Amino acid sequence: MSKYVDRVLAELKEKNAHEPEFLQTAEEVLSTLGPVVDAHPEYEKVALLERMVEPERTIEFRVPWVDDNGAVHVNRGYRVQFNGAIGPYKGGLRFAPSVNLSIMKFLGFEQTFKNSLTTLPMGGAKGGSDFDPNGRSDNEIMRFCQSFMTELYRHIGPDVDIPAGDLGVGGREIGYLYGQYRKLRGAFENGTITGKGMSFGGSLVRPEATGYGAVYYVEAVMKHENDDIKGKSVVVSGFGNVAWGICKKLAELGAKAVTLSGPDGYIYDPDGVVTEEKINYMLEMRASGRNKVQDYADKFGCKFVAGDKPWGEKVDIIMPCATQNDVDLTQAKRIVANNIKYYIEVANMPTTNEALRFLMDQKNMVVAPSKAVNAGGVLVSALEMSQNSERISWTAKEVDDKLHQIMTEIHDGSAECAEKYGLGYNLVAGANMVGFQKVADAMMAQGIAW
Repeated sequence: MSKYVDRVLAELKEKNAHEPEFLQTAEEVLSTLGPVVDAHPEYEKVALLERMVEPERTIEFRVPWVDDNGAVHVNRGYRVQFNGAIGPYKGGLRFAPSVNLSIMKFLGFEQTFKNSLTTLPMGGAKGGSDFDPNGRSDNEIMRFCQSFMTELYRHIGPDVDIPAGDLGVGGREIGYLYGQYRKLRGAFENGTITGKGMSFGGSLVRPEATGYGAVYYVEAVMKHENDDIKGKSVVVSGFGNVAWGICKKLAELGAKAVTLSGPDGYIYDPDGVVTEEKINYMLEMRASGRNKVQDYADKFGCKFVAGDKPWGEKVDIIMPCATQNDVDLTQAKRIVANNIKYYIEVANMPTTNEALRFLMDQKNMVVAPSKAVNAGGVLVSALEMSQNSERISWTAKEVDDKLHQIMTEIHDGSAECAEKYGLGYNLVAGANMVGFQKVADAMMAQGIAW
């Protein structure tokens, strides 16, 4: 590792010891940048890395709201505008009890490089609240979203910062958030938020985008390895929007997801989540609010394993899609023991750094990083912004074709960059370096203004 990188990481750990998630992603990214940083000694002279690991702006605010019984609640709201060197800030909003500043900074930092990888003009940001939407009525969620936006609207706009959905923030929440934004601004600036409904400026293929994009990335990996996705069996975790999109696209291409997982355990369906009935049932499961994947096993008569994760199943491809740090070293060893060749991260930082290093050390395994694989969601969000700017709507085929093309380019660019620096087929390092280089070039060109 570069001495400059070592120094910056040491200083960061000292200053941010109370932010483990942020430190984890900073270490994962910076530890791979040695070759490109050493090739540019001018970066250290202008403290480029020191500036890059500090958010340009962090906003924290209270969110008071009233439940259906008249009780007043107060949550914390966040927006971390991490880096705007290549475009307006762009990143999702997450509503979950686990949300804190460390997680917001981790996601915003990752988003910076993910957005850069798309080649589209978007900076990195993330926001959200420790509000738990589970079990809340529509009216409670509406009132919360309205209160949240009453502060957030001051800090966003189509040329400033464009939020989108994330965990706990779907189409319903986006609608309530945009409605309040429109009321406060007195203008129809629908390019301010993405993930909208089709009736007020949304884009076709947006719900499927992250999952579809992940599968298109896998296709590119397969092509590089002279392999074919058709006939492959895949472990998929979670059963949310991303997993749903992956299942749909895998089935379309002749592959099959054989697992889904939830807080209660996982299901194994040897026939695959491939029929329209099974794929649509994933939507019913999510809408029920039960958050139990056992419902799938009960309906379709397949195996359910309580209290475990699906990483021990012998398949062709592993695609963790649920949450951060879902695969630790113990789970990684289970994966390796099954001689699985393809480990494709989809969720943001689903692998601990220790487990990721272990997997990357396996000679016969291809490891792909989440910031590249899951870029399809923000990519189609950017395409939604383009449609809003032009006051037009593209067909599903037009959006899907652009998504497929750019996801392939993300893979190919990462592979080429790794080869350039003598790292072989190291998609993790390649993606980090490509994403970093564009942001670094923009920051260098703009002087020490940020």
